[in-house]
Amino acid sequence: MTPSSPQLRRLGPIDVPVVVGLVVLSASLLWASWPALSGMADRWSRDTRYSHGFLVPLFSVALLWLRKDMATGFRPNGWGLVLVAAGMGMKVVGAYLYLPYIDEVSLLPTLAGVCVLAGGLPCLRWAWPAVAFLVFMVPLPYRLEYLLGGPLQSLATWSSAYALQTIGLPAVTEGNVIHINEAKIGVVEACNGLGMLVMFFAFATAAALLIPRPADKAVILLSAVPISLAANVSRITLTGVLHAKVGGGAADHFYHDLAGWLMMPLALAMLWGELFLLSHLLVEAPASGPAPFDLSRLGAAGRDA
Repeated sequence: MTPSSPQLRRLGPIDVPVVVGLVVLSASLLWASWPALSGMADRWSRDTRYSHGFLVPLFSVALLWLRKDMATGFRPNGWGLVLVAAGMGMKVVGAYLYLPYIDEVSLLPTLAGVCVLAGGLPCLRWAWPAVAFLVFMVPLPYRLEYLLGGPLQSLATWSSAYALQTIGLPAVTEGNVIHINEAKIGVVEACNGLGMLVMFFAFATAAALLIPRPADKAVILLSAVPISLAANVSRITLTGVLHAKVGGGAADHFYHDLAGWLMMPLALAMLWGELFLLSHLLVEAPASGPAPFDLSRLGAAGRDA
């Protein structure tokens, strides 16, 4: 690709000293953020609730490519240093208070600042969805996990027991344990659905970013939490049915192994079904205006007469 190609001309004039400065700044920021990035990668590999973190940067890159038509008129803007400084300030605060979450989230304003430095507001308008989506690669802080985990655990227990009672099984709850005859199903902390909620909300947000109609975006985002909770309740309910109809061995194998792999496909199938319904329920109105009139038909009618 030559410097005179249309693809490069769309980006605006290229200032070599500015490009060199941006490369040096980006390398420095990468070095400063490397401990946080490596810590997140380690968490992704050890904690299945955040294993989707490996896919988040890849989707952000793909989103940039899908929005490549907006990459026009870039002009460097020094105001990006304000965002970079804000990101570095968050990093210092996170390190001083030993709050890894603040340190990890500081990557977002830093990247936004680099975008403004590189291409001004046009670059930020092009890249902001991809930068904002990176928040899903950051694990939740422990305090928030603790605050959400208890209510989700209780909700999963009571909802699953109600579903089992609805289909005729004698399910009774005792704390976070469901009793079905002699069987006991413990809804432990690892099965409270928080990991499923975080992962599926990331996928739902990705789908919403790719959907053009605003109404569909809103419906998809609002339904992400109910769908993820329904998938987790379905897992526990099916485990209870297997305990009552098949036996404890098969039920435990399903609960701890197979169901964990099936929850996400089930939730994605629900999301696909929702998109299918939306495509048929919400139909765009045709463009208003006078009905087209074919003059050739008028001439043909006159000749026939």
